[in-house]
Amino acid sequence: MLTTRFVDGAPNWLDLGTPDLDGATAFYTALFGWGYEAGGPETGGYGMFTLDGKSVGGVMTVPEEQSKSSWSVYFRSADVDATARLVEKSGGSAPFAPMDVLEFGRMGGFTDRGGAYFGIWQPKRLAGLGVAGDTGSLCWAELYTPDVPAAAAFYGAVLGWESSQMPYPDGGGSYTVVRTAGGGEESSFGGLVPLDAVPARAAVGPHWLPYIEVEDCDATVAEVERLGGKLTLEPLEMEGVGRFANVTDPCGAPFAVIRSA
Repeated sequence: MLTTRFVDGAPNWLDLGTPDLDGATAFYTALFGWGYEAGGPETGGYGMFTLDGKSVGGVMTVPEEQSKSSWSVYFRSADVDATARLVEKSGGSAPFAPMDVLEFGRMGGFTDRGGAYFGIWQPKRLAGLGVAGDTGSLCWAELYTPDVPAAAAFYGAVLGWESSQMPYPDGGGSYTVVRTAGGGEESSFGGLVPLDAVPARAAVGPHWLPYIEVEDCDATVAEVERLGGKLTLEPLEMEGVGRFANVTDPCGAPFAVIRSA
């Protein structure tokens, strides 16, 4: 279960890179009831999404020619520089070398050996998200990867994750659940999924997909479409999990919404 009691290896931040900052803030504030705090020149215009005054993620302008619009998931590390060395040793790469972010913390941007981008946040003044696991906030994260066992080995070496198999209710295979080291099942926060399992995800390429908890999956999907986003995976009900769907915002950034069981 994802909470704000962050330990090393757990998701502790989320941010959106978009070519249309005004459009993105209008979309997400209407969809989830988030607030928006614009960033000043000292942060390069990096702003914050909030829920009841607590941070639920960041947002920044990223030109279309630089990168596709997307959400990035960050994981906690007590030493981002040491993590960077483990990434490279394990076959990943570092598009964004570790750097200080004012007095808030230290971050780095990496790709795993399968090509999926992820971030690392080493907290100083900012521990991470102000709310997680509640309605309107990050509650789960899924990696879509061409090689699930290789991904499990990579993140195990880099972040100490443990993994286990959860059989699907219909008996058609299993889902790889990941959790922080030594935390037991209660520390599970995400899953690893074969890239070709969902056509819409395969079209994006290897990536992390954040899940936002909602009160009503179907109503949220309808609102996504009304606000100019798109449905990429019809709502599905899974016993013991909940009802979920995959969508994109108007600029194409993918995310998922779920009403947990």
